[in-house]
Amino acid sequence: MLNAQKVLFVDASTGFYKTRRYPLKDYFGPVDLGLHLDGRYRSLNIGTGLFAGSILPGSNRLVFTGFSPCWRSFYISSMGGAGLAFDNLGINMVSIIGKSAAPSILYLNRDHGEEVEVELIPVDAGAVWSSGRGGAYSMMDTALQTLGPRYHGDYRALAVGPAALASDFAGILSAPVKNGKATDIDTWAGRGGFGSSLLADHGIAAVIYGGTVIDEDFRDRKVADGWFEEKYKQRLAVKDFESTTKYRFDPKFETGGTFGVNYATVGGRIIAFNYRTIDWSEERRLDLHKRFVLDHYLRQFNEETIKTKNQHTCGEPCSAVCKKLNGEFKKDYEPYQTLGPLCGIFDQRAAELLNKAGDAAGFDAISLGGVLAWLMDCLDTGALRPEDLGVSGKPRWDIDGFDPVEDSMHNAKLGLELIDSILKKRGVLDLQDGPRKWARSIRRSGGDRILDGFVHTANGRMGWMVPNQYWTPGVLAPMAIMGKYYMHYGPEFLEPRKLGRKCAERLKTELVMDNAGVCRFHRAWAEDLIPQALNSLYDCGSSYAASVSVAASRINSRNSSVYWESERNIRFVSTFLERILTSEKKDDPELLKWVNAFRENPAEAALNFWFEVRKGIDESLRDFL
Repeated sequence: MLNAQKVLFVDASTGFYKTRRYPLKDYFGPVDLGLHLDGRYRSLNIGTGLFAGSILPGSNRLVFTGFSPCWRSFYISSMGGAGLAFDNLGINMVSIIGKSAAPSILYLNRDHGEEVEVELIPVDAGAVWSSGRGGAYSMMDTALQTLGPRYHGDYRALAVGPAALASDFAGILSAPVKNGKATDIDTWAGRGGFGSSLLADHGIAAVIYGGTVIDEDFRDRKVADGWFEEKYKQRLAVKDFESTTKYRFDPKFETGGTFGVNYATVGGRIIAFNYRTIDWSEERRLDLHKRFVLDHYLRQFNEETIKTKNQHTCGEPCSAVCKKLNGEFKKDYEPYQTLGPLCGIFDQRAAELLNKAGDAAGFDAISLGGVLAWLMDCLDTGALRPEDLGVSGKPRWDIDGFDPVEDSMHNAKLGLELIDSILKKRGVLDLQDGPRKWARSIRRSGGDRILDGFVHTANGRMGWMVPNQYWTPGVLAPMAIMGKYYMHYGPEFLEPRKLGRKCAERLKTELVMDNAGVCRFHRAWAEDLIPQALNSLYDCGSSYAASVSVAASRINSRNSSVYWESERNIRFVSTFLERILTSEKKDDPELLKWVNAFRENPAEAALNFWFEVRKGIDESLRDFL
């Protein structure tokens, strides 16, 4: 009977390590325990939930917690399937403190022993990044090639690229291992910049881990089927298959995955050219969506990926098979949106080129796309010159006569130049401490602020996050953690205070899954069933639910959200309201009130809207402090 979580502490500055147990009655998973450890040690924590290795689908996410370099506060990121090999270490979490004197690979192995074998192996990061497949891919390959032969059980590697030293928004790459080599099924802990934290703060360029420990994982399908039949009148496999239709193949839209279904249904809510489309007419947006997305970008995806059934899982048994590929290129909606239409790219070849380059460099793809689109916008308007950014030209963003193949490739190649400029800090470009600090240092003639064109949520003095790619005010809500789905992102209008409450409830619901290490793609059943399952197995269902509420309030107590400092943020919200009123013809007095307020005084209306959302958030989370 599990009664405690086992944490391996590794001091990267000395190589010393120790283990400590935390009673289950105090901490139930990688989030609430990670929140405690971050506050006490400022550590980077990597762990799994209590269901890791079980028969529950989606239960093997590897969860990263700690101080985010880009958000500048506590953050949570997770990676699909990577918890399966981690579970074989016989621990629940590794907590990294201190910083290695030189970039190193952290080796963790438990091969039939009582303890995890720990070793820090120095590596020439620059030389590795310049070899083989390049960047983060080469670092992962190097860890697998040099240390993989030591393992007798399943193993896996995490790796970072050069973006970890050049920016505050680097992600962490991993992939399932087959025959000693990484497959093309990239998985990322991207949001939050934990790649920057791993290398810049702790000196770790890669982590390789695995073992042969066989613990008491939950494997009784009859018991699980009993839970599902009691609640849903369906067995586990049937309910999960039904719940993951969107991510596999949705016959209503004849496509699948986040890329396929989102682009098939977005219609007039399409976002492109650094959000400039929010100021277009509905007819013009629908025309762009049909000609460039439905008839080209999405059509390519359907023909190359969906019809060929080129799909896989993240590394664990799962019916969602959400990893949609075309050769070595994995297609997800948000990376192929920010490094796609948001940058003026509507062709798969161009988007593949830019996405792969960003991944090799080790950037969080969503953040990178938002930054590149903003920089391209500055080049297009003349707010910044090519020589300012160390590039050779400007984007082709004129929609009249736009060629979806040639102009997309032109914009992708400009994106490659901008990536190189960020890594090498060419011109005036230096994103080491994030784009907000850098943008404030740039002075343009006439007093224009380049920050006004950067759509982002702000936290504290320097924290920032490119929002999720949905045209709805919830993605700009003043939540304590943004960039994930800890907010309401539905397309409907909600009165702002109600929106704040919805966001707060979503935070708690998402934490139910994250703290259990369960993928949100299974949320149709996981949100409700996880506490019941924990109660059945560990007699702690009600305590778990209470701990999630406490964790949510403690996270919110660190909320340092800053009122929208970008003019385009305000336009993002006001045009959303206008579209609901005019295009969807919603007859709602509250909606009309806010539309008129934004028409009369946008700055004042936006401030009131923002604070109303914040009130809804705080009043929903205050009772658990």
